[in-house]
Amino acid sequence: MYRKKILCWLVGIIFFLPLAAQPKYEIRASWVTTLGGMDWPRHKANSPEGIKRQKEELCQLLDQLKEANFNTVLFQTRLRGDVIYPSAYEPFAESITGFTGRVPAYDPLAFAVEECHKRGMEIHAWFVSIPIGNDRQMRLHGKNAVAKKHPSFCKHINSSWYLDPGNPETANYLAGIVREIVTNYDIDGIHFDYIRYPDQAMKFPDQDTYRKYGNKQPIKDWRRDNITRIVKTCYQTVKSLKPWVKVSSSPIGKYNDTQRYTSKGWNAYAIVCQDAQRWLKEGIHDALFPMMYFQGNNFYPFALDWLENKNNRWVVPGLGIYFLHPDEQDWKLDEIVRQLYFIRDVKLDGQAYFRNHFLLDNTKGLLDELKERFYLYPAVVPAMTWQDSIPPSTPTHPSFQIDGKSLHLGWTASEDNDKRTYVTYRIYASNQYPVDIQKAENLVANGVRKTEFLFQPEVPWHQRAYWAVTAVDRYGNESEALELNQPKLVDFLLINDELPEIPEGCTLIISDATGQEVLRTTQPAPDWKDSLKKGFYRLTLLRPNGSSELIGTLVQ
Repeated sequence: MYRKKILCWLVGIIFFLPLAAQPKYEIRASWVTTLGGMDWPRHKANSPEGIKRQKEELCQLLDQLKEANFNTVLFQTRLRGDVIYPSAYEPFAESITGFTGRVPAYDPLAFAVEECHKRGMEIHAWFVSIPIGNDRQMRLHGKNAVAKKHPSFCKHINSSWYLDPGNPETANYLAGIVREIVTNYDIDGIHFDYIRYPDQAMKFPDQDTYRKYGNKQPIKDWRRDNITRIVKTCYQTVKSLKPWVKVSSSPIGKYNDTQRYTSKGWNAYAIVCQDAQRWLKEGIHDALFPMMYFQGNNFYPFALDWLENKNNRWVVPGLGIYFLHPDEQDWKLDEIVRQLYFIRDVKLDGQAYFRNHFLLDNTKGLLDELKERFYLYPAVVPAMTWQDSIPPSTPTHPSFQIDGKSLHLGWTASEDNDKRTYVTYRIYASNQYPVDIQKAENLVANGVRKTEFLFQPEVPWHQRAYWAVTAVDRYGNESEALELNQPKLVDFLLINDELPEIPEGCTLIISDATGQEVLRTTQPAPDWKDSLKKGFYRLTLLRPNGSSELIGTLVQ
């Protein structure tokens, strides 16, 4: 049954490819890898000029994501027993300065948080959990290496070092780093990676730990419980400090064998002792970004399995776009396109892309495809209603002023029930009144911190007639809209055969009730009405400086 359903869906989708929905709520995320500077940074922060270039590089990266209507950055913050911020636990990563442990003259994480928020994007601290480096990295870390400082809960296998999940101190240690990040930075999420046993879990050298803490439990069950205990400890740490900070992870893309299709023996639950669906069921996770770097029927059945077991939390499939590259597996772009359509069709909660370099390099034309078809308009992260479902108060006292090409908007601040945090604002605009805030195409700006907004359209047709603002709390709950301007009396001036005089250099634009332009002229012909069908029309005067003014309406 499921096989027929998936096959029919894949065949049928061909006929609906031009009809991509543009949802308002959708998580659009990219993994930005700092390990080895693979995605960032290329320049090293060893001088004022190096810091400047490193910052500019990140700003350019974020501008590209913003332009493509992304809303979430999964920013690698803890790498392999090292970090990219000043830490009391672990040394600075080599990728920032080119030297392990060297402290740059700025805080890269604080800068990234600030720049993401400037662009209305969320930033989640991507946190590699259990691996702490290979032998080379341990030597570079020197006396500050985790295995040197805490040998009692570290294990060595195949030339690499790992924290021992079975030792209770591992959960406490990781929770301490989580506490440090959440306390000191205004991040939107903690995102755990590799929160599992290594690929060959049964060879992991933890027999001594099992004898001490296993309590005769089957070893695989014990190992799964160990990972879940770490997740729970870290989740509770985050929520005790800042409950609006989201907790997520990127588990193996195949949770377990299913009745639909076999995963051929390699999956999260049985092989690496990672019970991510349990985390959703127990409410110790807000979202999963499963690493679904697969093709065809190695993707779709397992996406459905995540969907059916999401327990009213978010599941955002991670797409392996690096496989598009000819040096990898040289996938065709159609493979990712079909996955995008499927994710939206079954109503999963968004998409994430591994990794950012292959996205912004427009591998196989993927970025163009997103901008031109899937991400035509902005989208926002849904509300985390299981944590808080009360929206802020609606803004009041609208202010609306036009100064040449500039539009100055203002309002009085809103208040939220959670006094520990702040409120941001979303700006909407439309040529229809009232502004429909549920339409993605009407969203102009997200994450506005001030109670004022300046809009300067790049081109005249980006101008809109009506504007509105809403307040949003840190959980994503959105208030009712405050209309910032209303139709003037002239809006209802009915024009019959006689048009107002059109000043020199101005253009008359006639639009139908949907906002679609039907006539543009600088000198209307005497029979100008004859080309109009029956209906309601708006007449707008476009001035040479780019400003526009509604001069009347017409019923034909």
